[in-house]
Amino acid sequence: MPFVHLVIALALVEFFLFGVAVARARARYDIPAPATIGNEVFERYFRVQMNTLEQLVIFVPSVLLFVWGGYLFGNIPLVKRHFGVVTLLIVAVSLVPLASTLWRPAPAE
Repeated sequence: MPFVHLVIALALVEFFLFGVAVARARARYDIPAPATIGNEVFERYFRVQMNTLEQLVIFVPSVLLFVWGGYLFGNIPLVKRHFGVVTLLIVAVSLVPLASTLWRPAPAE
């Protein structure tokens, strides 16, 4: 579990550093604080920061959910005894959408 917290902390540090880069770009290209448009290079810095923020909203809860879910699911005695079979079942179920897409006839053009 400490490694999970470390990964989340590193993601947050990365977001903070992108914020610092945006602040430096604002100063370099003379963009006042509330503005989000102006110089094209500044807009790239700003977009990277916003994309990271958008992904953090999904990344952090997903990591925690999957770690805790895996911990709880892995402690079920039946799963512990048949871990290999359970793993193969999970992989097989995850491949069903791919198989259904590949076997579907191609649309006519």
